[in-house]
Amino acid sequence: MSNEHSRRLRAASTPRRARLDDTNRLARLLTKSFLNDPVMDWLARSGPERLSGLEAFFFWFLYERAIPAREAWMSDDGSACAIWLPPGIAAWPSGIFEQLKLLPLILQMCGFWRIVRGAGISGELERAHPREMHFYLSFMAVDPAFQGMGLGSAILGATLRRIDQAGMPAYLENSNPRNAPLYERGGFVAQKNILPDDVPPLISMLRKARGNGWEREVSSGYQSCL
Repeated sequence: MSNEHSRRLRAASTPRRARLDDTNRLARLLTKSFLNDPVMDWLARSGPERLSGLEAFFFWFLYERAIPAREAWMSDDGSACAIWLPPGIAAWPSGIFEQLKLLPLILQMCGFWRIVRGAGISGELERAHPREMHFYLSFMAVDPAFQGMGLGSAILGATLRRIDQAGMPAYLENSNPRNAPLYERGGFVAQKNILPDDVPPLISMLRKARGNGWEREVSSGYQSCL
């Protein structure tokens, strides 16, 4: 294992909480990682505007939803991130006025001809969530240049240990079959395909609660916000 590999693996194993001034950096990381994702390829617009549309969406999600909820984690070198939402925090605003305000953003990401797909998928996502309180892994990404080095497993394991301390279940939607073994090693079990059979699968996955309930962390660099 090279020194660079060891350093990046160590950074992913000891992530820090993302700050608002990390938003641009993380939006670019997520865009690179999801640019050719099967479900995102079906959902997002094609052509040269796809890159800017995805980056605008991820910027909004991080800045307005995930980072303020204080469960967005990243390696300090920016190679990997795990964007969680804690129990009780919805991925999308619930009010009709707030949802209407997002239409330009969704149009920018999906384009005119695919915006119906974007509107339809949001309802399916919401209905598939467990009814019990849970942590939601909305997005996880590793820089394509460093994939295959174990960074995804490292940051996933580090953040799941926090969730185990809280004694809570965890939930995600897997949009890429290649990632299934990673999530299964982390204890997630596939539930069902959320999307219709004629489009790329989006598999809901649930990890049952583990651990012995809440234990307050004392490390100043990796504290819980619960």
